[in-house]
Amino acid sequence: MKIYTYLLNIGIGLLCLLQTPVMGQGCVAIRQFSGVGNAVNQGELLKKGDWNFNTNYRYFRSYRHFRGMEEEPDRVANKTEVVNWSHAIDLNVSYAFTDRLYGVVTLPFAYNERSSLYEHGRTERHMTYSGGMTDMRAGLGYWLFEGDMAKKGNIAIGASLKIPTGDYAAMGTFYNVGPEGSPERRPVDQSIQLGDGGYGLILDVQGIRFLPANFVVYYDGFYLFNPRERNGTRTFRETLNPILSNESIMSVPDQYAFRAGIFRPLVGHNLSASLGGRVEGVPVRDALGGSEGFRRPGYVVSVEPGLSYMYNSFTLVVTLPIALIRNRTRSVTDIAASTPDNLRHGDAAFADYLLNVGLAWRIFKKEPELFNVK
Repeated sequence: MKIYTYLLNIGIGLLCLLQTPVMGQGCVAIRQFSGVGNAVNQGELLKKGDWNFNTNYRYFRSYRHFRGMEEEPDRVANKTEVVNWSHAIDLNVSYAFTDRLYGVVTLPFAYNERSSLYEHGRTERHMTYSGGMTDMRAGLGYWLFEGDMAKKGNIAIGASLKIPTGDYAAMGTFYNVGPEGSPERRPVDQSIQLGDGGYGLILDVQGIRFLPANFVVYYDGFYLFNPRERNGTRTFRETLNPILSNESIMSVPDQYAFRAGIFRPLVGHNLSASLGGRVEGVPVRDALGGSEGFRRPGYVVSVEPGLSYMYNSFTLVVTLPIALIRNRTRSVTDIAASTPDNLRHGDAAFADYLLNVGLAWRIFKKEPELFNVK
């Protein structure tokens, strides 16, 4: 097996770890949506009849509040910050219909916790929770080059359907908000809802390019089109401020992410190191359909170091995106409610880092050639 094929093998783990936020690291991410790119990113190097099984774990803790790109450190100092803890596991299965065409099904699960004051009468801090299956994805991918054209690298394009299997009206107990300060059962915050309630179209691209001295450039990205405008789940935000009447129902927003970097095998070739960057977020307005309802738009720009280890048909990958820029952009409500004398700008909480751990297992239809790395 030539060196370029070997490098493609160790690059599989890096290309299958595209996340959502995305996807935003905190309140900007409307719900747990890790591994969205896995719906079309699991076909690397599969030959006709091959299978690939991939599990990806994602964790973050968001608590730093930003309004635009300006942090509000007083929220932490005064202990009024909102804290989200998010754990997610994606189970991905891919199959190669041909040497270039492959399909993927992703079954994602999540468990989230949220601690806040303002949702509980602003007098006591309490927790809300959500857990279960999130929105599943099923899609196809296609590698553009073959033979000699693929020896310097390759590019794949893909499309997948996001199916609203996740609960988009998960309930929690909120204190000091009912009659005479009694607790009430209400939908949990959008950032920890398990789904968004809409069918979506995901378009994505990924690629790899070989450089001298065994360096390899990788890149991948996606855009999720969510045509549905609102999902009917009440937020109760209009009870906080009459200006927020437009945000009484949750929006079904688009999402996006792109990442790129470089990796190289280390001593023994089985272990590789990578360094890249990524941007992920939620736009202010959708590309298709309306954009009314409640969303927290914004984006995160991160530097992404990583390590991968390959042993036979298994590949283990760990990446740690560290946030460099966090921007909570102005929402549709912010823009509509602003005046020349009062520029409204909502805030959101972000994480410092995102932990991704992925394990891929490939089952070959026939035994691969022995490695002959020189």
